Amino acid sequence: MPIFISRGRFTSDAIKGMLAKPENREEAVAKLFQSVGGRLTAWYLTFGHHDWLAIGEFPDAKAAASAVLAAAGGGSLSDVETTIAMTAKDAATTFETAGKAAKAFRSAARSEVNGRL
Repeated sequence: MPIFISRGRFTSDAIKGMLAKPENREEAVAKLFQSVGGRLTAWYLTFGHHDWLAIGEFPDAKAAASAVLAAAGGGSLSDVETTIAMTAKDAATTFETAGKAAKAFRSAARSEVNGRL
């Protein structure tokens, strides 16, 4: 299944609530991912611009988006970003396919294909 990495920030109200009543969010996130056919592979508290990072596998982008929208809709999260990720093996295949496509592609404002006349 495709891998998606989501990261974001907790709202100040969410942080206040978790300080008053600490909880492990990994279980809740895992259940949410499962509800749309996905699987949580990792959840981390992070420092810096983002407060948390979740890595999951989903059958497709719609399922991943559904989980992210459901989580964001709860009001405890902000600045949520989601990125699809590839394994090294998938990346190598992707570069191979892209290399073949690039040979026949003409960039904008160029009269030749891939730098050749």
